[in-house]
Amino acid sequence: MARVSGKNSWALLLLVLAGIVLGGFIGYLVQDVSALSWLNYGQEFGIGGSGGTDIVRLNLGIVIIRFGLSIKITVAGIIGVVLAIIIYRKL
Repeated sequence: MARVSGKNSWALLLLVLAGIVLGGFIGYLVQDVSALSWLNYGQEFGIGGSGGTDIVRLNLGIVIIRFGLSIKITVAGIIGVVLAIIIYRKL
């Protein structure tokens, strides 16, 4: 399968992940600032891990391994993704 453009899709993935992480971090930092607290507004959802209900539990006798996934989407995270896509298009 040939690429239409010379841009690397791994670069886009890394930029989007960096935008999510930095946006979430900025949202967490400004949650107590009244003028910027709206950046931390969002929704959290996931499977397992909350209230002792794990989606997968592996009991090995000595060690118990639990698996779950939780995602929090915030306004700052969405802004970070949009900025990452804009930066990718400028490259």
